Amino acid sequence: MQDYSQIFTLLFLMLGPFKILGPFVKITKNVDQLFARKIAVRAILFSLVALMLAAFLGEKILSKFGVPLPILALSGGIILFLIALLNVIQQFEPAKPHEEKSTGVPILALAIQPLAFPIIVTPYGIAAVIVFISLSPDLNSKLTVGAIVGGIMVLNFLFMFFAMILFKPLAIILPIVGVVLSIIQVALGAKIIYNSLNALLAS
Repeated sequence: MQDYSQIFTLLFLMLGPFKILGPFVKITKNVDQLFARKIAVRAILFSLVALMLAAFLGEKILSKFGVPLPILALSGGIILFLIALLNVIQQFEPAKPHEEKSTGVPILALAIQPLAFPIIVTPYGIAAVIVFISLSPDLNSKLTVGAIVGGIMVLNFLFMFFAMILFKPLAIILPIVGVVLSIIQVALGAKIIYNSLNALLAS
């Protein structure tokens, strides 16, 4: 039986809203609120489609080519560990002067990249969704995992929808939360690597 509370916690750390708020406010700082919310809607829709495709294709590829789940989990754990470790290290680097660059890209396109991918839909988040879907023994379990992912996407949307209200009061604690989450993700990545290696050695 799957521990859905643990699945929610893991996916919330990998796909959840706390890492989205700052980048979203930065992306939408020069547009009105209505347009910013259009970007939020588009980003969430693309994220949901990307995760559904990843879950479907990932499960099919695993079954067709016989890729063991511990290998996929190990890959996701390594990516999570390295990215989280890099985020922790960057907290101690001196701030670099920021240069505004005009990309010439319509701002709605930013809903796809970088907002939907890789900010909302992280590579290690995709790996986690594929693993949890593949481990689900029946359709009800798969639908429950899908509902958890959908619930997290709703939270992401609400954070972006109310970004202008939330950002100012949270601006002081967001860097602290970011560091704490990065440290948790480093430990989580190390745990996934450890468990995956044990599963491979035991098989």
